[in-house]
Amino acid sequence: MLDFLGNLKRTHYCGALRASDEGRDAIVMGWVHRRRDLGNLLFLDVRDRTGIVQVVFNKETQPKAHAKAEQARSEFVVAVEGKVIRRQKPNPELATGEVELVATKLHILNNAKTPPFPIEDEINAAEETRLRFRYLDLRRPKPHHNLALRHAVILEIRKVMDEMGFIEVETPMLTRSTPEGARDYLVPSRVHHGQFYALPQSPQIFKQILMIGGLDRYFQIVKCFRDEDLRADRQPEFTQLDLEMSFPRQEDVFHVIENVMVRACAVAGIKAEAPFPHMLYKDVIRKYGSDKPDLRLGMELHEVTHCFPEEAKQKLQIEGNVFALAAPGAASYSRKQLDQLTEKAKSLSARGAYFVKVAAEGTTSTVEKLIGADNVKKLAAACGTKTGDLVVAVSAKEQIKGSEAAALIAGQLRLHLGEALGVIDKSLPAQAGQWKFLWITGFPLFEWSETDKTWVSAQHPFTGIVDEDLDKLESAPWEVRSKGYDLVLNGYELGSGSIRIHRQDIQERLFKALGLTEEQLRHRFGFFLDALTYGTPPHGGIALGIDRVVMLLAGEKSIREVIAFAKTTAAQDLMADSPSQVDPAQLDELGISIKQKKKAAE
Repeated sequence: MLDFLGNLKRTHYCGALRASDEGRDAIVMGWVHRRRDLGNLLFLDVRDRTGIVQVVFNKETQPKAHAKAEQARSEFVVAVEGKVIRRQKPNPELATGEVELVATKLHILNNAKTPPFPIEDEINAAEETRLRFRYLDLRRPKPHHNLALRHAVILEIRKVMDEMGFIEVETPMLTRSTPEGARDYLVPSRVHHGQFYALPQSPQIFKQILMIGGLDRYFQIVKCFRDEDLRADRQPEFTQLDLEMSFPRQEDVFHVIENVMVRACAVAGIKAEAPFPHMLYKDVIRKYGSDKPDLRLGMELHEVTHCFPEEAKQKLQIEGNVFALAAPGAASYSRKQLDQLTEKAKSLSARGAYFVKVAAEGTTSTVEKLIGADNVKKLAAACGTKTGDLVVAVSAKEQIKGSEAAALIAGQLRLHLGEALGVIDKSLPAQAGQWKFLWITGFPLFEWSETDKTWVSAQHPFTGIVDEDLDKLESAPWEVRSKGYDLVLNGYELGSGSIRIHRQDIQERLFKALGLTEEQLRHRFGFFLDALTYGTPPHGGIALGIDRVVMLLAGEKSIREVIAFAKTTAAQDLMADSPSQVDPAQLDELGISIKQKKKAAE
């Protein structure tokens, strides 16, 4: 027979009881975590979000409570009345380990089926099972910790934004479809037959309009939606800190975000030091082979094309530049390991991989016969090698317009080797220089689209243009630099932003450079272009991925671990069974019919 809660009121959280509470009457409420029956003594570990407390039921002194406790099982919901006493043998594994609650009365408020996995910190259940039974998974300590950390980080962000004079403004969830780099999620309108809203990929246009409206400093913790392929740190719906400022210099935006990140890191017990270093995009590609480099690895790239004579280039079919890095301690790699590394490089579109071993007994190379002993030494010296290092050099099979193809391949090998060699000491505390922030600036405004065979916008089409490059917009778009910037941490892009285009004439020039006709401009951006004609101030901003920030601060590898109700990599909510089919009557009301996909030819 289950009990009613009635007027019973909790006096203490389970994990809050301490030795200082000895002798107090207490009422705790939660779930039965574990049950141990020793005959006259029966123990229930009762758990809530704060932790666990041991409750003892004595058959001789409290026979009714003891009898009731015999009915309790794992995950039953209970309320316990009793007195706090010191334990004869403290349990150092529990925060409440110095005390226990001697029960005088037990209320069983609900029963429970046996859960599909134990409600423990570390479990072996498949992620699909955890997501399907997310309401049980959320009872575990780790998800509790992650969501509490997320709350604390967002609360701290709101505090620091308020202190810096920003106003939080909500922007619409139902808006119009605009090209911003990914597919929109579309929402059909019942009232306006045949027309659709789009869920925002970002509040980009609205926050710029807020600057036109004189808000001066805007921010929002906002949900955004992109219908794109997923991975560990991507979801179809995600949360970002979105902000915009009027009359800013690039450094002003940096200062705001550095304040935010220093304070957010402090919430997680991590010391971040501002100002963060800066690098130009072209330099970061040549030095690390990535636009989101993990600075903890070291292993910088070096252009070593000069170490390969023309005759050797012809025999090795090398076009473009050659980039190399020194892998610490990898001179001991076997022939098999070098072959595997070569295959890895080729899978990344390398023409070839060339190795130099710097061992105590001498320097050897797989390409010494082709480039000569002197060039082997030059190659090792160019990478700053020391005894025990392995030089890995690569060339690219195909060149990429406006980029260093070989550097990008070497950058991927750098990450692969960094992981394989355990270059990062993950046992070091957070304060030991393991949080490497970096601002990247000087991005190209356009990138080459191999699919469309044309230059397309590298970011969104509202990104500002470096003033002295404006004259190249139509004649040499590949040379035009943007006023964009990214914030990177430990190999992850945390956020991206820019100083915006605030003049209508420049905005229209950019749209036309992207191949948009006047009719397309008016259809997609007419209201925004009109707004630009009414005295738009210079403005700029940035958006930080909150999910990704919290993921890193929590030490997780997937943002699904810091989202209460996450979706799978197939964009499914297994718990709610979403997406799902809807009643045909709903589709009829919207004037929508489902077109069946054609089966692939067998």
